[in-house]
Amino acid sequence: MNPKVSILIPFYNCPYIGQAIKSALKQTYDNIEIIVVDDGSTSYTKLIKPYMKSVYYLGKANGGTATALNHGIQHASGEYIAWLSSDDLFYKNKIKHQVQFMKQTGASISFTNFNYINQNGVVTRHGAGGDPLTPLQLYISFLNSNPVNGCTVMARRSLFGQIGLFDESLTYTHDYEFWMRAVLAGLSLPYLNENLTAYRWHTGMGTVRHSAAIAGEIEIVRSRYSEQLRNLISVTPA
Repeated sequence: MNPKVSILIPFYNCPYIGQAIKSALKQTYDNIEIIVVDDGSTSYTKLIKPYMKSVYYLGKANGGTATALNHGIQHASGEYIAWLSSDDLFYKNKIKHQVQFMKQTGASISFTNFNYINQNGVVTRHGAGGDPLTPLQLYISFLNSNPVNGCTVMARRSLFGQIGLFDESLTYTHDYEFWMRAVLAGLSLPYLNENLTAYRWHTGMGTVRHSAAIAGEIEIVRSRYSEQLRNLISVTPA
């Protein structure tokens, strides 16, 4: 039997939640569980009701995406964990192709290419993740940006026992911090150059509304890890 994959969908007052769940349910992979983590929502919860028999629903007090992800991870039973934001979509072969890739590479964590979509679900840019990077190029890019889209990532559940869960003190950059921790722990972060996720760009997204706070958190993460990352860069072959 194929290994089970737990798809975690953190949800907080998002009008696109139904579309996200539907895309998870349409996966061609045959061994998944879908865990919707309601982070204290007060709006749009009715959009989940049609899918309640097909998903595991976890409610909790509002605490931010990192707390929702960690709550989901702690309740997940899959060998692999995939994260789907409530305003994004998985294409139907996302889980199938990435599990195959994880098996082929032996990786504990990987990420993929993706498309941008608008509020109406129309693709506005194909292959927004760009071309593959060498390990050295990837490490250098971490010094200036976050090259990994969180909703393209798949990780072994055991990885969280190895390097810890998401940092709940970081409201917006918990993903960036986690990828840093992963590479500094000596893990490879292979890239599957297939567009398997649709990343929705809209005016209500946190990236747009909280840009100033995000910039501040990025500096916190960089100050925490930049010296270690530069040391890793210095010993990584070109």
